[in-house]
Amino acid sequence: MDKKEIRRAVLGWLRGLSEDDHRIKGRRAADRLISDNRFGEADTIGITVSRHPEIDTLPVIRAAWKAGKRVAVPRCHPADRSMQFREITSFDQLETVYMDLREPAEGRTRPVAKEEIGLIVVPGVVFSPDGFRIGFGGGYYDRYLAGYRGETVSLALEGQLTEGLPAEPHDIPVGSIMTESRTIECGEARDGDRS
Repeated sequence: MDKKEIRRAVLGWLRGLSEDDHRIKGRRAADRLISDNRFGEADTIGITVSRHPEIDTLPVIRAAWKAGKRVAVPRCHPADRSMQFREITSFDQLETVYMDLREPAEGRTRPVAKEEIGLIVVPGVVFSPDGFRIGFGGGYYDRYLAGYRGETVSLALEGQLTEGLPAEPHDIPVGSIMTESRTIECGEARDGDRS
């Protein structure tokens, strides 16, 4: 299968889960991240505001605020497929943009430089144990992560994992994947570093 077919199949599986099953398993994955040292040590967290069928990221954002961390949410620029993280201190600073995504309103938020972000929670649809992913098809994160030196993690349900995803030269793997039942250290799976 090619990337589009794999993405379509996994999105279908996610949408087929019961609301309770999706919520409970997703919350377990989110709690795994919240209790992880990488989350604890990062002063600034880069994270999207999820939409179904993604794992709900709002508990992670709330936990970051409660711990006194800065939360930076990406604002995408479809014209050149770039994105900029912007700090939010309240969900009121978000606005709904294309594809029903919730992003920071530019007039009410300030940009956060790449080097200020200690941990980025990278979204995706399908993941391999070595950290490669199939996202929603825009390529925004692969562009942004080029040159990023902080930690990267993804949240996923076990059913989103598969072996041997097709990877292209520009694809940048994440450092770890946290599911409802385990944490996968992706660098170990690749037998090398993630630089």
